[in-house]
Amino acid sequence: MKKRTKNTSKISIKKEIKGTKKSPRFSLKIEGSQPFFKALLSLIGISIVIIAVSSYFIFKSRWIGFVFLGLGILNILFMKLLGIKLKFIYPDLTFGFVDNGVMVFAAIIGGSFGGITGAIIGGVAGNTITDGLGGFFEGYVSERQTALTKFKSERRMLSSSLGKMTGCMFGAGISLMVAWVINLI
Repeated sequence: MKKRTKNTSKISIKKEIKGTKKSPRFSLKIEGSQPFFKALLSLIGISIVIIAVSSYFIFKSRWIGFVFLGLGILNILFMKLLGIKLKFIYPDLTFGFVDNGVMVFAAIIGGSFGGITGAIIGGVAGNTITDGLGGFFEGYVSERQTALTKFKSERRMLSSSLGKMTGCMFGAGISLMVAWVINLI
């Protein structure tokens, strides 16, 4: 049995030949990256679930925080199913948590002053500020993770996007529960 491995841009092609009369078998494995369309379809699929579930609970403010926490857990289970290691998403998780955790309050405050338009303006302005704030903490966590553990990041398009989405679900969930407890929603 002969094995030849040809490595080109992180794609390895292995050719195995057993005997002389059998045709060779090839196996293709993409190492260290995710195919674009598989990642995109996964992202679209989980987004549809998030939209459907949150739409169902939109007028049940008592439960919406718990729903978002549940969606965050669903995202983690989905990443486990896809083989994404959670240690690679800590910076993205931090970004999403800070981003949506603070933005919920910006939208609530904007809505209380200006109705729907105020909520939109509060959400947009809040999103701009929280993206910067979230990016700051994401960078901090990433730098600390690298400095303390000599950790080599393997962040990819799907893990990064799902990590941010998961953080957003947890941040929004906790913020919405707090907002409900203090009667803001």
